[in-house]
Amino acid sequence: MGKHIRKLGPKVWVASAFVVWLVAFGSMRANMPQGETPTAPAEKSAVAVNPAQAQVAAGATYVGQDTCITCHDTVMEKYADTPHHRAADPRTPEATKGCESCHGPGSKHIEDPVSVKPLSFKTMTADQATAACVTCHSKGEHALWDGSKHDARGVTCTTCHSVHNPVSEKGQLKKETQIDLCATCHRDKASKVDRSGHMPVREGKMQCSTCHNIHGSTNEKLLRKGDSVTDSCVSCHADKRGPFLWEHAPSREGCVTCHDPHGSANDRMLVSKPPALCQRCHIHSRHPSTIYDAGAVATSVRVYARSCVTCHSAIHGSNHPAGNMFVR
Repeated sequence: MGKHIRKLGPKVWVASAFVVWLVAFGSMRANMPQGETPTAPAEKSAVAVNPAQAQVAAGATYVGQDTCITCHDTVMEKYADTPHHRAADPRTPEATKGCESCHGPGSKHIEDPVSVKPLSFKTMTADQATAACVTCHSKGEHALWDGSKHDARGVTCTTCHSVHNPVSEKGQLKKETQIDLCATCHRDKASKVDRSGHMPVREGKMQCSTCHNIHGSTNEKLLRKGDSVTDSCVSCHADKRGPFLWEHAPSREGCVTCHDPHGSANDRMLVSKPPALCQRCHIHSRHPSTIYDAGAVATSVRVYARSCVTCHSAIHGSNHPAGNMFVR
């Protein structure tokens, strides 16, 4: 019997599988109550989160933005200066339904302002608020938001941005600067900025989004460039880019092995002061391990100037034929 089964051709197997599928599908429909049909899984959408809001979305009609302003005139004070209010851009709410583009049709709210409320982003879940925003903001910077680290952690657009009351000059942020906004969650990173004497982020020459795409990225740590931290760093620090004839292992493994990109109290944003930094790997060498071992050689370079890199200045790698020690 087994020999006959092995001789069956692929067409017979495909036909048998199709017959089994037809039988299973017919059985499912037979057991289903009359009038019902299989439905697709529900998609994310900015639906109402309570019965009153559901009533707004269910049978209401559009009344126009001028009607909304008769009561909510103070809301327009800052909103009028934002990108959402540019009627010349066909992508904006102002060019379509105005307030009702995001808050839903308002006829039932006009009829009963007390019990029927328009869609409110303050009461929506993170998924619902995001779904409303990505109906427009789904390309460019925002293309990779779905499933990103911030999205997975319940962060939504209105966590960082304010449509009606922005504080920043750009981006409609809830804080004056990016670093102030990011610090609300990433306090450990933001606190390091003040440790360095010369820090481009604190001086306004860089900001968090210079290195990170907050809305999503295809690589680690939401980085904008490259596939690793090192790739991101050498996009600016090209002189440190390899490959080198003689490669220093920490440089190959990643810049953050020795440097803290968010700031450090040490020179050159090092995670530790030399020679302690170097001695994390070079536990024993021809040089003394401590200042008390100076008798082992003529002198101890660890107490002078830049310590190890006074001599080993090509510490990121060397292309010199005799550069295996990364000396000058």
